[in-house]
Amino acid sequence: MRAPAAVHSALKSVFALASGCRRGALLCLLACAALATHAAPPLAACDGAQRIRLRDPVKLSDAERTFLRDLPPLRIASATAPPMIQFDEQRQAHTGIAPDVLCFVAQQTGLRYDFVQLGGTQESATVAEKIQQAQNGQVDVFVPLSRTAQREGLGIFTAPYYASHYAAIASKARRLTLGSSADFAQHRVGIIAGVAVESVLSGIVPPAQLHRFDASVGNEGGLFKALRDGVIDIAVFNKDIFLEQRYRHELFDLEVVQTLHGFPRAYGFYFSPTPPHARVVALLDRYLAVMDTSASVAEHELGERQLIERYVAQRNQQTWLLLASVVAALLALGFYVGWRKHRRLSQSLSASHAQVLAQQQALQTANQELQRLSQVDGLTGLANRRYFDALLLREHEHHQRSAAPLSVLMVDVDHFKQVNDTYGHTTGDGCLRAVAQVLQSCVLRRTDVVARYGGEEFIALLPETPEDSAHAVAERMRACVE
Repeated sequence: MRAPAAVHSALKSVFALASGCRRGALLCLLACAALATHAAPPLAACDGAQRIRLRDPVKLSDAERTFLRDLPPLRIASATAPPMIQFDEQRQAHTGIAPDVLCFVAQQTGLRYDFVQLGGTQESATVAEKIQQAQNGQVDVFVPLSRTAQREGLGIFTAPYYASHYAAIASKARRLTLGSSADFAQHRVGIIAGVAVESVLSGIVPPAQLHRFDASVGNEGGLFKALRDGVIDIAVFNKDIFLEQRYRHELFDLEVVQTLHGFPRAYGFYFSPTPPHARVVALLDRYLAVMDTSASVAEHELGERQLIERYVAQRNQQTWLLLASVVAALLALGFYVGWRKHRRLSQSLSASHAQVLAQQQALQTANQELQRLSQVDGLTGLANRRYFDALLLREHEHHQRSAAPLSVLMVDVDHFKQVNDTYGHTTGDGCLRAVAQVLQSCVLRRTDVVARYGGEEFIALLPETPEDSAHAVAERMRACVE
């Protein structure tokens, strides 16, 4: 295998020094060591390269490899945009699809880089300010950023490594509907300052109704808090990033009301406009053209999985604490009663033994009743939410291992509050029991489970059920209730 051009150059210098050294051998050894160190600059430490694959090999010339290795480490500023990139506080490292791509290219070429988002002015800089810093050369790269004509005039984009769309996001309670982009003019709209869609919305939404925010979520609020508080009616935000943050920050009272298919976004690395950076972008594009990032996308789109694991863990912890407390109280009561009776009674050994057996039987019965109560909803007789959570975790794990279909139906009784307000809660309870019986009768397999999720909400777990079959069950439920 041929050595890189930088190594050849270093070796020639070493041999030239060696041939000229008649005296002062120590000086020659020091010069050789310095040249050898210069020939092998350290690479950035990372672990995401294993999730990147090339569909075809990329061949670089010795001159290109020398150029990348001799280039000073790239200073990279970033925004928080999972699954593309975010800062992992626990690992104290940047993770996501973009760091995986950088890690892979660095290991392939010797390119060096450092994230500068934390520390200095980067910690409090907004997205718009970081884009400006890349355009002015204060940092070398900003990631992630979607391509626009205005940005291309002030910086250099690589080919995209991730694609998405903007979406209109609103509170579920509003039940908001949008017909076309012109409808935005009727609402108060929020965006992140500096995003690509800002110029488009500025031409549609009156200035007084267009609100700009520095971040989507944060310690002092942000775009989604303003949406929850009613400061704005609609948030326009990247759809995939919102779905990840919806799980991570439990924004379940918000929903996507419209995907803006007319505004597709392709995200790449944004370089400050210098001739060396133009060469780096051209080399990166050769890798991005044949790069398979599917494993990285699957690894970092994990908001839903983290939510289920966190939610089930919390529920299990609460269940075990409750059961432990009840059992401890029953045991304490049993021991107290036994001790008091042991002092007072002078019955025969056989009678005492029978009494202990009776207490044990009572404790066992109580434990069995506790287990039953922990799984059944007291009003409807269906499985309760705690028991359903355990079943969902088990079936979700089976689905991940076997790829078998798994469907979940969420059922909500419309206008139930009117029933309670008009006829009273006793009639409302009877209505819930009747609906529960109808829903239970609509599932035909022993493996299907219908549970009361809370209030007038029910949920059904349908293992081994594809989407079209789940639709049929849902329609059968609706028709039966009707």
